[in-house]
Parts: sequence; C-alpha cells; structure tokens
Amino acid sequence: MPQNEFFAIFEQLKRILQPYASKLTLTADTPESYSLDGPYSEKWKKALFFGSVQIKKNYVSFYLMPVYMFPDLLKNISPELEKHMQGKSCFNFKRVEPDLFNELASLTRKGFEQFRKEK
Repeated sequence: MPQNEFFAIFEQLKRILQPYASKLTLTADTPESYSLDGPYSEKWKKALFFGSVQIKKNYVSFYLMPVYMFPDLLKNISPELEKHMQGKSCFNFKRVEPDLFNELASLTRKGFEQFRKEK
C-alpha cells in the first residue's frame, strides 16, 4: 500500500475531527497522528479521550471513544462501516472511502453531542 494513500486517508479522517478541536483539547497534531481529549470528568477523575486518527503500518485508524461509552450510537451503522471496525471504538481504512467517511462524520457528530453531556 503506497504511504501517500495513507496520508490522503489520514487528512480526510482528520477533517472529521477538526471541527471539534475548538471545544476539546488537542493532544496531538503531527503528520501521522491527530488526537482530541475532552474536559476533565468528575465522574472518571480524568480528562476523557474523545478521538484520534493515526497512520499505522498497514492502515489508518480512526478512534472514536463515544461509541465505546455509548454503544447505542452503533445501532444504525451500515454493514460496510461495521466491517471496518476493530474492537469497540476503532475503524481501520486502507483506502479513501467517501461514503463511509461521511457516515463516520455523522457518527462523530452524534457521539460529540452525547460526549459533551458526560460529566
């Protein structure tokens, strides 16, 4: 897999998270990693991880913690997006997939709405 394609995937997935950077804490912004944390949670006694994008050796990973915290968010995802899931909150991609990225953007928006209510 050409590394250039991974950078294209990374940039598109990063754009999904960027609108939330002003409301969350940016913890990584490098050519291969972009990560956001939420505010400090009294309930959990730490800042809550929100999401990240990372270039790995064989794919690009999109982590979205709200789907782990609120599994109901995954009820209506497409079978195609579900095939990209690794574990409970990670989606791996080897190529640009605009329709799935749009679905992931919608899932991220819904996840953010629930996440920001968490105290």
